[in-house]
Formats: sequence, C-alpha cells, structure tokens
Amino acid sequence: MSSIEIKAPDDNQDGTTMKIQKWLKRIGDVVKKDEPLVEIETDKVTIEIEAPGDGFLSEIHAQPNKDVSPGAVLGLLSLKAVKDTRTKPESKTPISPLKPQVDASSIIEPHAIGSAKQEQRLSPSVRRYVTEHNIAVKNKSGTGKGGRLTLNDVKELRDIPDKKMPLKEKKPAASISITDHIIPHSNMRLAIAKHMSHSVATAPHVTAVFELDFTAIAAHRDENKRAFADKGVKLSYMAYFIMACVEAMKAVPEVNSQWHDDKLQVFGDVNIGVGTSLGDEGLIVPVLKQAQTKNLFGTAQGLQDIIELARKNKLKPADVKGGTFTISNHGVSGSLVASPIIINQPQSAILGIGKLEKRVVVRTIDGQDVITIKPMAFVSLTIDHRVLDGHQTNQWLSRFVETLQTWDQSSA
Repeated sequence: MSSIEIKAPDDNQDGTTMKIQKWLKRIGDVVKKDEPLVEIETDKVTIEIEAPGDGFLSEIHAQPNKDVSPGAVLGLLSLKAVKDTRTKPESKTPISPLKPQVDASSIIEPHAIGSAKQEQRLSPSVRRYVTEHNIAVKNKSGTGKGGRLTLNDVKELRDIPDKKMPLKEKKPAASISITDHIIPHSNMRLAIAKHMSHSVATAPHVTAVFELDFTAIAAHRDENKRAFADKGVKLSYMAYFIMACVEAMKAVPEVNSQWHDDKLQVFGDVNIGVGTSLGDEGLIVPVLKQAQTKNLFGTAQGLQDIIELARKNKLKPADVKGGTFTISNHGVSGSLVASPIIINQPQSAILGIGKLEKRVVVRTIDGQDVITIKPMAFVSLTIDHRVLDGHQTNQWLSRFVETLQTWDQSSA
C-alpha cells in the first residue's frame, strides 16, 4: 500500500508563523481527493490542506496548536481503493488515536448529514454551528470545493430558516443579560495585538485630515455601475479611492515606501491593502497588486475578487503579502474620523476614509457664496514621521482629493 505525504504550504517566505489549528479527520477516516484534512492558521489567514488523493488518514505527525515550518510533513495519507459500504453497519471496533485498527474499506465516511442520496460532508466547525443554531442544510450546496458548505455559507443560511424545521424558542430580549466571561485570544487577535503594538512603538504617528466631496464620483458611479454589473463586477467607491491613491503617489512617491535604518526604499509598484472586517473574528488586509497598471474596471474587478476571498476565508498567504500602502474604510461602521489609524508596518502611511453623509457646505459660485448640500466625508493620512513631513502629507492628500473631486469619464 503506497502513501502520500500531507505537507504544509511551502510558499511562506516572510517568516509568517504557521500553526496547526485542528485536524478535520481522525486516523483511520476514509477521505476523498480534495477533501479538507487539516486547518492551518497563520497570523493572517486560515488555510485548509486538502487530501492529495483517495484513501484514509494513516498517520498524524503535527498536533493541534503546534507550530509548523513551510513544507513540513503533517501526516500520511494511505492510498487504497475505498469500497462504498454505507449499507453495512458501522464497525464497533474503536479507532485508536495512533493508528487504524480496522480496515479502511469498512469505515463509514464521517460527518454525513441527510440521506445517502443527499449526503453532505461538513467540517467540525460548520457542523457545530449548524447544530447550535438549528439550521436546515439538507439539499443545500455551498461555495466550497465541490459545493461543500462553508462556515460563511451556513451563517447566511441562518437568516433564511427552513419553514419545515422548527426553530428553537428564543428568550425575550429583556431577559438576556451579560455576565462575566472569558474569551480566549485567537491566533489572529494575538497577531493583530503584536503587530499594532510594534507599529506604535516603532513609528511616530502623525495624522492629517481633509474633507472629500463625493459629488463627482457619485455621479460617475451612478452612470456606470449598471454596465459594470452586466459584466459581473460591482463598482464600489473603494475602486475610486485606489485609483486616486495611485495618482497621489505620483505627486509624493515617498508615501509608497519602507523605512530602513540607513535608507528609504521607495517602491515602483503600488500594492494596496484594503482592511476587511471579519466581524468578531478580527481584521484582514488582502492586497491588490500593481494597482498602478489597472483602469477603473480592472481595479473594481480585482478588488471584488480579493474581498470575496477574504470574506469566504479562502485567502492564500500570497494574497496578504507584499502590500506597500493600506486603506482603512472605517466609515462603513459609522465613524467620521479615526485618529491615528495605526500604520501597517513596515509601510510608511495609511489612508482612512470616514462615513459618507450629506452636509451643508458653502461653495463660491460666480463670485457668490452659496449654501448647498453635498455628500461629504473626512479622509485622513496617518504617516510615519521618520519618513514624511507635514508638507508631503498635505501634498499627497491634496492630490488624492483633487483627483476624486474632478473625476469625469476620461478619468476611468
């Protein structure tokens, strides 16, 4: 019987910590090619390692909560033809945590829900969420490989309950109270804490704030979002922000840089990270590479792709590496100004976009001051004062704002 090694990703070149989060299969469990076997958590993303072939899990070399190095052997998959024995009773022989005690062909595939014709394989985290929230998943397909339901899929299904499935009785809101409790830190939360503390301790943060009038880009977006949607792409304001960042970098290239003790490294490629909230799970920053090479459509398409991967927990380590500048769209959660927005080290600056709202403003038209209502937001640039001074910061923001406020069809 031949075996295949189950390995950790080997494309981790920046020293990112990798840790076994959990095994989705036990030793002796039958698995099929491309079925998830183990989850690896880095300080940025969680990765599912899939089975390289059909067979059964014969050895586990790396245990949960243990650090692993790139390319490390995590376990062995024994390749063997697996017979479909689901009509046979499940073996009562206990499975050893160290090695299989029964022939793999007699093991019923675990984590099945529904009839044999409608069988669904769920990971432990998905199965637990389904059970806790009484979610109907029979006959449902998901966004995972082969239509497998992911955690994000079942969270969405929670908002569309199956009428045939009685929901658990909920307590009245007035009877619910908060008590003292402990929330263990996830690896992602610990990494965020370490990274933010390091940034504040390393770089002297200074923030400048400008106002941005959305009138021009709002009109352009209204005229073009249908055409973009017809091609399967959502035209968001973030796409405009990214293009304006590229223009502002032309005015002050030093914003797109990294500080070294003996020099300043100014980058030619503008690789823009976009802060993406994962709710209570934390924040992740997928990177749109070489933004300076893209038009508005290409920017919107690339942005849509990386945000979708982030929210489905499908980002690869390469998707969050190589950023040279970051945007924090904190206004989507309601804040007008956030200061300072902590710089994503080792970058030199970070852009903040506040809440968009209609405001009464004064404009001079034909020599007369006119009171009008405009869609406005505050935008901020927090800089590493070792790299940039106030004059450069304001120059960058001026170009950024000017680009957006004078947007027309030719700007795309």
